[in-house]
Amino acid sequence: MNTIAWVFGVVLTVVGVLGFVPGITNDGMILGIFQTDMLHNVIHLATGIVAILAAMAGSYVRLYFQVFGVVYALVAVVGFVQGSTVLGLIGVNMADNVLHLAIAVAALWVGFGMKESSGMSSGSVAPGVAM
Repeated sequence: MNTIAWVFGVVLTVVGVLGFVPGITNDGMILGIFQTDMLHNVIHLATGIVAILAAMAGSYVRLYFQVFGVVYALVAVVGFVQGSTVLGLIGVNMADNVLHLAIAVAALWVGFGMKESSGMSSGSVAPGVAM
């Protein structure tokens, strides 16, 4: 799970930064596909940084994906209902809504459905092992 959190964190952080880069973002569109604005970029940066912090801590990865999945699912639903905005705070388009939904499904699966195997540590130690 830590690896997945690192990937989410790096990707979201990079997307947040790219949202501020002219040429990558033109007329409020990243790569001409996804609508963005300053708050949208800041949200991507924040969720990416929190994912990286959760991955570094290890023990918060599952909680991160649970909270992140629920929040992004709500953002997707509100975006589909409102069409071009989420609560009047961030601008979205259909591509954003579909991407938010896909991210929510993946995060919810990691947070609630994914079982930790003995080979994938989330940063916790085995019972009885002192640190």
